[in-house]
Amino acid sequence: MAVEGAGLAEVVLTASIARRYYLDGRSKVEIAEEFGLNRFKVARLLEAARESGLVRIEIRHPGELDVELSGRLQERFALQHAVVIDTPDDNAESLRGHLGRAAAQLLAELITPQDVLGMAWARAVSAMAQALPPLPGTPVVQLSGALSLPDGMDASVDVVREVAARSGGQAHYFYAPLTVPDATTARVLRQQPEVARAFGQLPHVTKAVAGVGLWEPGQSVLYDVSTAEDREALRQAGVCADVSGVFLSADGTPVHTELAERMIVINAEEMRSIPEVIVIPYGTAKAPAVLATLRSGLVDGIVTHTALARALLEK
Repeated sequence: MAVEGAGLAEVVLTASIARRYYLDGRSKVEIAEEFGLNRFKVARLLEAARESGLVRIEIRHPGELDVELSGRLQERFALQHAVVIDTPDDNAESLRGHLGRAAAQLLAELITPQDVLGMAWARAVSAMAQALPPLPGTPVVQLSGALSLPDGMDASVDVVREVAARSGGQAHYFYAPLTVPDATTARVLRQQPEVARAFGQLPHVTKAVAGVGLWEPGQSVLYDVSTAEDREALRQAGVCADVSGVFLSADGTPVHTELAERMIVINAEEMRSIPEVIVIPYGTAKAPAVLATLRSGLVDGIVTHTALARALLEK
């Protein structure tokens, strides 16, 4: 693209000056001396080159990280951290692997010896745990009970113990299911010593990781293992998303449900009190649930992939 209103000679001159400045690393004073111009003329030509498109500046990262989308997502939703991985893959297992490795890298950068890490189970959180490097003696706290899954994925206890083993910190875990038949049983379980001790660590948790599910078949592990009655009751209550067991409406408002009273998991207010919660969502179908999660104010960071990031920014 030519500099608007300029003759051919000036366009060639502008391009030559831009090449010296941006590619050769020459200073404006050096360029002015070479071309017999004053440095203010050089500065004006460089500005014209940028404004006209003769020079285009791109900020790129050589790896999988999409720097531009990460920055746009972070700014749009006022997040502390946003990491968008550039992968065209739409296979759920492969996406979990890519995002798990990215989340592990991010967490390793953020965690300090003074932090306490909370783990709310999700498939993506399990993938992150498998990719984590050693952490600096970080204690790890289980935030949700265990689900029995037919594919044998790691349960909450296994993930917490694995991460604590990598960090060398204390593991605060408990053996209890995520859901039980009635609220009375849930209250009794929460009073059991190991459960009470783990949840007693909540005031000390400074960082946590969680998954996001859309309240639809195949888009939420919790949905898929719930009864038909619970699924319909939550749908009628307006539930759009579950953030590792915390239910949200489409506008991000926490939804109180009878199912939540039968669950061994932290609630919305307890999640909100954690200084930094990072979610690891994947799959464009989950965009409404992720949008609800970002609107909720419960989360402070996200690790996701390009297709889902674009879907969120278009909403």
